[in-house]
Amino acid sequence: MFSTNKIKSVDFYRKIPRDLTEASLSGAGLSIIAALVMMFLFGMELNDYLKVSTSTSIVVDKSSDGEFLRIEFNLSFPALSCEFASVDVSDVLGTNRLNITKTIRKFSIDAFLNPTGSEFHPGPLPVIKHGDEIDDGNVEGSFSLSSDNFDRYAHQFPIMVVNFYAPWCYWSNRLKPSWEKAATIIRERYDPEMDGRIIMGKVDCTQASDLCRRNHIQGYPSIRIFRKGSDLRQDHARHDHESYYGDRDTESLVAAMESLVSPVALESHKHALEDKSDNKTDNTKRPAPLTGGCRIEGFVRVKKVPGNIVVSARSGAHSFDPSQMNMSHVISHFSFGNKISPKVLKEVKRVTPYLGGSIDRLNGRSYFSRHGDAHANVTIEHYLQVVKTEVITRRPSGGEHKLVEEYEYTAHSSLAQYIHIPVAKFHFELSPMQVLVTENPKSFSHFITNVCAIIGGVFTVAGILDSILHNAIRAARKVELGKNF
Repeated sequence: MFSTNKIKSVDFYRKIPRDLTEASLSGAGLSIIAALVMMFLFGMELNDYLKVSTSTSIVVDKSSDGEFLRIEFNLSFPALSCEFASVDVSDVLGTNRLNITKTIRKFSIDAFLNPTGSEFHPGPLPVIKHGDEIDDGNVEGSFSLSSDNFDRYAHQFPIMVVNFYAPWCYWSNRLKPSWEKAATIIRERYDPEMDGRIIMGKVDCTQASDLCRRNHIQGYPSIRIFRKGSDLRQDHARHDHESYYGDRDTESLVAAMESLVSPVALESHKHALEDKSDNKTDNTKRPAPLTGGCRIEGFVRVKKVPGNIVVSARSGAHSFDPSQMNMSHVISHFSFGNKISPKVLKEVKRVTPYLGGSIDRLNGRSYFSRHGDAHANVTIEHYLQVVKTEVITRRPSGGEHKLVEEYEYTAHSSLAQYIHIPVAKFHFELSPMQVLVTENPKSFSHFITNVCAIIGGVFTVAGILDSILHNAIRAARKVELGKNF
């Protein structure tokens, strides 16, 4: 067995007897300073160890999330009716999808973006049948309405059905013969003087543009149903305006008018005649309906190639006047890629605080074109450059974990006048490169090594400084004693 003295011989830290050591004021001061320096450097090292460190690189995009990309949006158009609002998608490969409805929801809104009813459900697009009647300019069965007499007729008759048209419109001209013939039949069956329950009228929107704008007429022809002066639906089931969407041949129009007038009591014509004879007809203009706009929200899936999302007015049986279309809009949300869950988002913020949806450039932006001759036919276009960002974290075991794949984009917008019907267009183009953000974890052994280096280094440097200071003081004392002798 080894003796105790032999074991003591391997002691690295041999002790000097306390009686042989001497404490000094300078040594005490250096010891306090050294301790404070050790604590300060230890705190900095600990903070650096706990702080997340990442490295960023640019690599070729090797997407693992498929060949399709999800685009989510929430857009509000104060002057575009949900009745005609259409979302179309196209790309450079020839894909062209019109009026997407499966992943899109529409809500009628007013000019202040407030909802005015429940969700708008257009249903399947009907194939509207037109009549084969020949246009005879001498047949004028419907009443010609203008800003001067519109409100008087609307309040005088329980039911007033109005054809808002434009003479240049193809669909208006196809409707005209059937409309006038149907109006003649209805006038004979329900004489305005003797019956007074229903009349059929027409408004030329090229002559009464203010009247058509007040009633939010955006497509021609628009057939509106007014009950006691108002065309607003009470239940908001389909659209805030009560409109006729059926076939446009004479027989269908007459049948529709019959169904409208049948619930109205015959005695109602007496009140109309009395008001007319006593000049009590209300000529005041009724307030404009609150509706007229549309909020479009949802998502579309597009191929990862340059393409377009276009919001426009579209109909298979209506025409549109470009000078009267206003595509101003507010973008509440517009993003690329799948939505990040709150749990993953929290982890992303830990690794890269600048990611996580905070850089969607279009969110909260408004784009308005003033209405008028100088600002008609205004198309609003957005050019989006999309870059994919991939975040990878490293687990303590040494493996890699793909945390998230997020898409960032830059946006440049412009307002331009064209001769075509105005649209809101979003051009998107994906970069072939991607940003790769990798977390660089620090080992605990490296942290301990640095802590030991801090303690040992500060202790050694303080010892050297103490020795220099102590020897300098001793030399100064010897010099002073030598002068005294």
